[in-house]
Amino acid sequence: MILPSVRRLFAKSRFPLSRHVSSSSFSAIQAFDPPPVVHTRRVVVTGLGMVTPLGCGVKSTWTRLIEGGCGIIKLTPEDLQINAFDPETQLHIYDQLTSKVAAVVPRGTKPGEFNEELWLNSKEHRSISRFIGYALCAADEALKDANWMPSLQEQKEKTGVSIGGGIGSISDVLDAAQLICDKLRRLSPFFIPRILINMASGHVSMKYGFQGPNHAAVTACATGAHSIGDAVRMIQFGDSDVMVAGGTESSIDALSIAGFCRSRALCTKYNSAPQEASRPFDSGRDGFVIGEGSGVMVLEELDHALKRGARIYAEVRGYGTSGDAHHITQPHASGRGAALAMTRALKQSGFHPCQVDYLNAHATSTPLGDTVEATAIKSVFADHALSGALAFSSTKGAVGHLLGAAGAVEAIFSVLAVHTGVAPPSLNLKEPDPIFNDNFMPLTSSKQMPIRIALSNSFGFGGTNASLLFASAA
Repeated sequence: MILPSVRRLFAKSRFPLSRHVSSSSFSAIQAFDPPPVVHTRRVVVTGLGMVTPLGCGVKSTWTRLIEGGCGIIKLTPEDLQINAFDPETQLHIYDQLTSKVAAVVPRGTKPGEFNEELWLNSKEHRSISRFIGYALCAADEALKDANWMPSLQEQKEKTGVSIGGGIGSISDVLDAAQLICDKLRRLSPFFIPRILINMASGHVSMKYGFQGPNHAAVTACATGAHSIGDAVRMIQFGDSDVMVAGGTESSIDALSIAGFCRSRALCTKYNSAPQEASRPFDSGRDGFVIGEGSGVMVLEELDHALKRGARIYAEVRGYGTSGDAHHITQPHASGRGAALAMTRALKQSGFHPCQVDYLNAHATSTPLGDTVEATAIKSVFADHALSGALAFSSTKGAVGHLLGAAGAVEAIFSVLAVHTGVAPPSLNLKEPDPIFNDNFMPLTSSKQMPIRIALSNSFGFGGTNASLLFASAA
């Protein structure tokens, strides 16, 4: 039965109840007028920023990447961020870890190093954790690169932030658990703000006064790609004119590594040869190498960028997402989820698979995942891939797997491939997986070539998938 008060409300409104409404149901309420038509806007990349195991900054990272550099090192007990424990306990924890390699951001005060005194220990930043500091550093570089430091209130209201993370600050959780066993009052009042993943976006927004969308995706290893793709849609639908978007992660800690060790996901065969540990698509691979860092790009509505004379690296033409609906950690053997994400990105872009020049694969160096992705690439790109016309690689051989930051960093690599005409290599591909042949083969060295269209893949636990497609703006 429709309550009298509801009837009176609709009688006074612009949207009266339909004549056909029964007294027992709301189902036939007259439809509202259709919403305004939204014309999709074009989105371009105008700024880039990175903090990676290859260096702090886009220039140092990209230079080392295309030259075949590797940022993977042998772990020490000091790298594990377990300061709340005594030295003997720290050593005991370290000895139990089956994987002792990681891709660690270089720290220091020299060019290309992450300055902890500036981003973590200054008076302004003492309340933030490392993954937030990485995001602030990468965002700062991206905004300066884009020359976008708005001062007008209207501009700030149309600038938003979309930076996600995979697991937040696990080291803070471990330290806090130890502290409350001793005395609750020792726990920092900043504990919760230090571990919340959305605080990376929050701090970037607060630092620059950006009052547009403030968003943080959390989709495991697809986080960075989803954060960028979601930001693209916010611009397309008019929620903002500019978005600062990407992913960040600081996962080099005892508990994170121990957890992945227990799930048998990490590389264990190359503890004595760390630079050979991450081996995407290689038959000798036995797990991924955990890494850390951040990738952030400035996305902008095309006309907005043109009016202010911004440099345009590339246009974002496609964003495809899908779910495997299969298993918490393993992709379906057919690669159907990955194929769906790639197909949807291509459909949105309006391009044909044969037009894609370069593909940055998610391939993490796990036995199953790499093969499944290669199967999906074959199914989507067919003769274009099998003939050798599609150049593809996994850059995780150089930087390891940056978890929540991976999709953003690799999206930037794809943008730079388009912008510079250089496709980066897959390291440590000594004995390719049997799925490959002479023509269908990942790049083992950098290749200078015309790259007008590039695709970047990202997949995560829970069967979540994302593909981003970038095209030359020239």
